[in-house]
Amino acid sequence: MGEHRVRVTQDGASRWRRRAGDYETLHEALAVAEPGDTLTLRPGTFREAVLLDKPVTLRPADGPGSVRLDPPAGVPLTVTAAATVQGLVIEGSDVSVPAVLITGEKAAARLADCRVETRAAVGVEITGGADAVLTGCVVDNPAGLGVRLRGAVAELQDSEVTAAAQSGLAVLGGATARLERCRLHHAGGAGVLIADPGSTAELIGCEIYEVRGSGVQAEAQAVGRLTDCTVHRVTGNGLSLDSEAELTLTACRVHDLPENAADLRGRSRLRLERSTLHDFGRGALSVWDAGTRVEAEGCKIHSAGGDYPALWVSDGATVELTDCALDDLPDALFVLDQGSTATARDCSFTGIRSSAVSVSGGATADLADCRIHQAGTGLWFRDHGSGGRLTGCEISEVSTGVIVTKGADPLLRDCTVRGAGDAGVYVSAQGRGTFEEVRVSHGRGFGFHVIDGCRTRLVRCRAESNGRAGFEFSEPGPIAEACTADDVLPAPPAAPPAPRGALPSGTGDRSPLPHPAESGPGGPGASAVGASVLGASGLGAVAPSHGGRPPTVPQIGPIPDCRPADEALAELEALVGLATVKREVRTLIDLISVGRRRQQAGLKAPSPRRHLVFTGSPGTGKTTVARLYGEILASLGVLQRGHLVEVARVDLVGEHIGSTAIRTAAAFDRARGGVLFIDEAYALAPEDGGRDFGREAIDTLVKLMEDHRDAVVVIVAGYTAEMERFLAANPGLSSRFSRTVTFPDYSADELLQIARAQCLEHEYQLAEGTASALLDHFAALDRGTGFGNGRTARQVFETMVERHAMRVAHLSDPSTEELQLLVPADLPG
Repeated sequence: MGEHRVRVTQDGASRWRRRAGDYETLHEALAVAEPGDTLTLRPGTFREAVLLDKPVTLRPADGPGSVRLDPPAGVPLTVTAAATVQGLVIEGSDVSVPAVLITGEKAAARLADCRVETRAAVGVEITGGADAVLTGCVVDNPAGLGVRLRGAVAELQDSEVTAAAQSGLAVLGGATARLERCRLHHAGGAGVLIADPGSTAELIGCEIYEVRGSGVQAEAQAVGRLTDCTVHRVTGNGLSLDSEAELTLTACRVHDLPENAADLRGRSRLRLERSTLHDFGRGALSVWDAGTRVEAEGCKIHSAGGDYPALWVSDGATVELTDCALDDLPDALFVLDQGSTATARDCSFTGIRSSAVSVSGGATADLADCRIHQAGTGLWFRDHGSGGRLTGCEISEVSTGVIVTKGADPLLRDCTVRGAGDAGVYVSAQGRGTFEEVRVSHGRGFGFHVIDGCRTRLVRCRAESNGRAGFEFSEPGPIAEACTADDVLPAPPAAPPAPRGALPSGTGDRSPLPHPAESGPGGPGASAVGASVLGASGLGAVAPSHGGRPPTVPQIGPIPDCRPADEALAELEALVGLATVKREVRTLIDLISVGRRRQQAGLKAPSPRRHLVFTGSPGTGKTTVARLYGEILASLGVLQRGHLVEVARVDLVGEHIGSTAIRTAAAFDRARGGVLFIDEAYALAPEDGGRDFGREAIDTLVKLMEDHRDAVVVIVAGYTAEMERFLAANPGLSSRFSRTVTFPDYSADELLQIARAQCLEHEYQLAEGTASALLDHFAALDRGTGFGNGRTARQVFETMVERHAMRVAHLSDPSTEELQLLVPADLPG
């Protein structure tokens, strides 16, 4: 007789039950056990598939972990009654069935201190109206799901899902789950998946981490609530919501993520209370689609790891922030598309590297009693239909306080802007905006800077202690009512002309340069408001600044080691062809030179815009002329350095939202004191661009050109027709450029001159008849899109050198003349 391995013990409740006994198998013991009996298992492994269809208790005799269930096939443990299982290890390797199945309305199962170590379809499956409680259990199933509920109720306490090939916990089909102090990690899908109408999950004090997917995924009208939980170190989004799902987080932490802390779509809803989102690779909140909504109260969002906006609201979505703090971010809040709205109450934005708030595409932002401190741009309302309301907000220590462009029309009331590096308020390119009782103080630029004749309305606004004029209107258009300013500074004394090669004091500073007086207060076409009050006309009640005299500024001397202007001009004249180009450049240089002499004589100087458009085919010398233009301006003391920074679309446009403005600003900064040359600039405004990020590069460039119009000369280049489209991409773009310089294609004679110059430079000579053969060759070239002008001439010369080498290499003792002479046979075939 085999060893008795199972002891069945009566519960003592009925004197009619038979006596306790010992049995060799679980099957035998369960056959004779009655409701309420306890089955005590001796140590070992049972190769049986166990069915608990009556309310009994299974427990190991020697404590948790000493007994294993590991049948060769089938479900190792099935529970269909109010049974209790304690301390067992459930294994099984049938990948088509669960390791533990709790099913049926009578299955009020209790599992305590059990380990499910299996390679099954599901570690623990709870379904069919069952009501289960798992306490101190561990599920390890690297082949399938961890725990799955479908149309059932389950409570997990102090339990852990240590591995799952799919989701750690799936709550489906109207099931209800409640987890306390649980850990779910190393899952191949979502840490927690909640789906289907009626499905709910509540997690308290839980941790979700090391997941190859989203931390929590809710969809299809499911509802979840997390309290005091942590979601971190997942490869997907921390939280993913879709198709009308709802999720609430209270006092939770979501961090260390390569993607978004939360991504919402499809009319889903997320509420965050006293929670923290930080160290995310993309954004904190990415909110899409009409009806999708996020409400955050008392939350902290900080420490972004990428170049994306922290809060992205688009396609009609809504975000509401109350008493939230956003810190150390590339961009804080981007609101895009008609119908998209963002509301912030009593929130702070600090340490924002680019824009704290950006509104575009007809979206709106409503901020009340918010604080923006240490940001690149406080708020940027970008285009037509975009706007919103700001009430009682404070903006401080920013590059620019508020930007309004391209038809945007916000309302600001009772707000302050303090310590802006450039303008406190900047309006351009048909932007509008209403500013009521807005105060701008202690900035380094203008208080209110309105250009392009924008119909901006200013009511009872005040500018104090700004580095430049309080109000600057470059053209008629703004309407100012009862506005005051007391910040006009006395004119600096005129400085004597700097000796050649000397740097003026402070030119080594990398901080933004102030605008020169030629376009500042009192300059041509400008109106400045000093210690005065503007009437309703906006321009008719302006007190003259500096006693009516044009202001003077210290002259900027040429950089050290910069060659004289006549040498650079001589090199320009020596270029082959380009007669009209040379004439245009000489005209600009003459205007600048005479303007400086008029300044020195105390006269008003013309203020030509030095930014240029170069149009024409490739290889016509545009880059060379741009380099020489920068050198000439530096030698005249107009630019500090005169160096050339050449960029293209790839250097300005980032791959992610928000990164384009950073890249464009960085390129502009590298060109400070010189020339920024943008080749094929039309690529920034593709015909089918849609949301192409090139538009953001253009918008950023327009603002930088205005804010630092004398620190950098910008030259944009490209084909003629395409450049017309580029200039139309932004209403304020074309007005930034003084003129268009057209570079014609080289004629056959000019190409021959270029080839001759190459021969001279490399010590070759053209044999008799070679020049005429070259001329015929250039005249016969196809001048389609692949024609390279000067580049083509150089390529032809290089081909001739190669063919010459192949020919001369076969001579036993070539003469010096033979080593130099290029003959007609050396021309390309």
